[in-house]
Amino acid sequence: MILLKSREEIELMRVANGIVAEVLAEVRSHVRAGVTTAELDALAEELTRKKGARPAFKGYTVGGRMFPASICISINDEVVHGIPSRRALKPGDIVGLDFGVCYRGYFGDAAMTVPVGRVSTEAERLMSVTRAALTAAIDAIRAGAHVGDISAAIQDTAEGAGYSVVREFVGHGIGQGLHEDPQVPNYRTGARGVRLKEGLVLAIEPMINAGQPEIYVKDDGWTAATRDGRLSAHFEHSVAVTAEGPYILSVP
Repeated sequence: MILLKSREEIELMRVANGIVAEVLAEVRSHVRAGVTTAELDALAEELTRKKGARPAFKGYTVGGRMFPASICISINDEVVHGIPSRRALKPGDIVGLDFGVCYRGYFGDAAMTVPVGRVSTEAERLMSVTRAALTAAIDAIRAGAHVGDISAAIQDTAEGAGYSVVREFVGHGIGQGLHEDPQVPNYRTGARGVRLKEGLVLAIEPMINAGQPEIYVKDDGWTAATRDGRLSAHFEHSVAVTAEGPYILSVP
């Protein structure tokens, strides 16, 4: 965990996350029926390198497995970490786009879930509630508050709408590492957690299921999906704690 103390550090984090936001916006504009997830991945990597950054997820290693792509693309019942492939998007799909970059040693990370054409009322509501959970979490960020305040805001928003919160994956600190302390659960743990200080940057990322919270990991070793086969949505911003309140870095 690092605390940003200089204008240069803050600016580098702002630029890194700005690149994430710009790339995600461009990839989102190409989400349509018939496009393959591999095509979206190639676009994300091309745009990132043109901007002088590198994709943070490509080659990221967990348990001896390297993630083989630049962007995670998770469809419908897939929660997170979907590997791009020749799979083509279909009308009515919802598509999670999770993306990060490294720019001059500093990291950015954000995610969104978007529809392919017209989607079901259930899918629209799930995405809306997950966005609202992220907004509530960001509103809870202030110097002197605790990580547990963020967790509670997410859980209350999701479960209050009749949805469930994924437990296996959490938000995290971000800075000179893609994943830094503290962890930011999307649910109450029974502890208040770390006190938030000015200069801390957190990647807040609710992952909300339409059905039950249980998930499993597919045979590729990365893609997590809902156990009951129902839809899941994922939204994320990287947010700095400042004296004036939360500063969302991952916007264009």
